[in-house]
Amino acid sequence: MNDRMIGLLYESLLETLHIVGVSGAWTLLGGLVVGVVLYITSKPGPRPFAVVNQPLGLAVNIGRSAPFVLLMVAVVPLTRAITGTTIGTGAAIVPLVIASIPFFARLVESSLLEVQPGLIEAARSMGAGVPALVWRVVLPEATPGLIRGFTVTLVAVVSYSAMAGIVGGGGLGDLAYRYGYQRFQTEYMIWPLVVLVVLVQLFQIIGDRCARTLDRR
Repeated sequence: MNDRMIGLLYESLLETLHIVGVSGAWTLLGGLVVGVVLYITSKPGPRPFAVVNQPLGLAVNIGRSAPFVLLMVAVVPLTRAITGTTIGTGAAIVPLVIASIPFFARLVESSLLEVQPGLIEAARSMGAGVPALVWRVVLPEATPGLIRGFTVTLVAVVSYSAMAGIVGGGGLGDLAYRYGYQRFQTEYMIWPLVVLVVLVQLFQIIGDRCARTLDRR
């Protein structure tokens, strides 16, 4: 590995971390909100409301089932309206967030539904309303599962970011495609892949340790 490759790898890694960090932050916020609403309005939830739950659930299912490459193309007008461009790290963040929020929202809903019904009934018997029930009982109890779900989502975001690089999104995927694939330089395909694998492993290790630390069982 020469100095030029090291420099390109470092620059591309910073771009990937920027993409993943910003996308992950928006995904965490948006996914939590959507997942909590899905949980509250579901049949087993504290306030079933099919008029909200069913359309929102359908939108989440559509977002989860859309292939990311097609989604990037479909939201090009929105990406251009938000960022003013369709290439670069900023443009890659828009489709990443749109793809990741539905994915994480379902994981949030599943984690909240796994909270022991006895705890919920005990809180209700003490007069806890829906906001107090969710924020003081359900979310704290589901925290380990939420962390594991977010870790899985973050790993998916890393994978999506590499795909975004193929269409000019920047990062390690862009480096592997432009220098490795288009210029037939194998080392420029191998090293970005190695860095992505290491990055995924680090996220997984950190997520697993945080979840174990906060697990009360």
